[in-house]
Amino acid sequence: MNFRFLHAADLHLGSPFLGLALKDEDVAARFAKASRSAFEDLVTKALEEGVSFVVIAGDVFDGEWKDASIALFLNRQLARLSNRGIPTFLLRGNHDAESLFAKSLTWSDNVFEFSTRRPETHRIKDLRVALHGRGFPHREVVENYAVDYPEPLAGWFNIGVLHTACGRAGHENYAPCTAADLTARGYDYWALGHVHAFEIVSRDPWIVYPGNLQGRSIRECGERGAVLVDVADGVVADVRRIVTDSARWAEIFVDAAPHSDETGLLRAVEAEVRAHAEAAEGRLLAVRVVLTGATPLHARFIADRDRLRDEVEAAAQRCADDIWLERLRIDTVEPQRPPRDAALAEIDLAAALEECEADVAVRARVAELVRTVKDKLPGGMAEDANAALGLDSILTEARALALGRMGEA
Repeated sequence: MNFRFLHAADLHLGSPFLGLALKDEDVAARFAKASRSAFEDLVTKALEEGVSFVVIAGDVFDGEWKDASIALFLNRQLARLSNRGIPTFLLRGNHDAESLFAKSLTWSDNVFEFSTRRPETHRIKDLRVALHGRGFPHREVVENYAVDYPEPLAGWFNIGVLHTACGRAGHENYAPCTAADLTARGYDYWALGHVHAFEIVSRDPWIVYPGNLQGRSIRECGERGAVLVDVADGVVADVRRIVTDSARWAEIFVDAAPHSDETGLLRAVEAEVRAHAEAAEGRLLAVRVVLTGATPLHARFIADRDRLRDEVEAAAQRCADDIWLERLRIDTVEPQRPPRDAALAEIDLAAALEECEADVAVRARVAELVRTVKDKLPGGMAEDANAALGLDSILTEARALALGRMGEA
């Protein structure tokens, strides 16, 4: 039997984009719309490719609904599949666990949700396909669900559906398991979710993360999508990635060291941004520009950060019609200074500031102020706060700011 199916995960419909909304409400609204557009385009692609069924491996929703509009949107898209005889099999992940929802819509006859109480098997008899899975009853699942999945059906194409980090670093270790645990079940294909990056973990058996459909922050750069799986004579013949995102993120690093003036640096920024804009192919592109390297311009950058940000944003805008500067991060440093003349040490402002940086009392006071600021920040700004409010980075930046302002005087 030959057939094709679509494997997606981590739709995160209804994501509030809180951190992004604090920076720009209009851009946040466009990314929220992009998440819905990505799923709508995915359904269109499934119909065009003539898939036999669709698998969604968790985190369909981002959390509890404020209203039913997101659920109705999902229902409308799944109905496009159902009305053409294409079933959808889905399960709940940590973001849409059963415990998070006080209400739910009734699915159509062609939409099947895996139980959250125990592993279960759904069968597609005419294809001789068996799908085994279990959804999350609550957000933090610490049990290894995979070891209790059913035995494979002999002579059938067996698919395991699971929301898990499977040992991937940087992810909450929900439903923890290993690739060896999955291999031991004897299935032909594992449709995983939870990790937002595309990855083929194994080809024997096939263990696949399709990634999420739409990038949601600067931590999710590059193209996003799902996978199409072709099965021929009971064996996976091909796994093809399809791209669905309609807005994209890019983090761009520019070395300031080779540039003696700001004009040259801005030309380098523009060249780097232009390459990413061309790759985005007309999509909304949110960029974070990070300046690195040792440069005599460092103090000036710190002293006049807002003006520099405007210049970088203007450079980005020259590259395409739809680019937004999410953030400018200045990670440059001052060039190493030659040894100081001992006679001038008393009036060396830079040396005095360096001594202040090392002073225990100064560091303690700054650390106390940092904690106060962090405690008052909204949750959506946690990522930027952790990156920007490190004690050493603040003291180093304060020294550069003082020297920059002295240079202007």
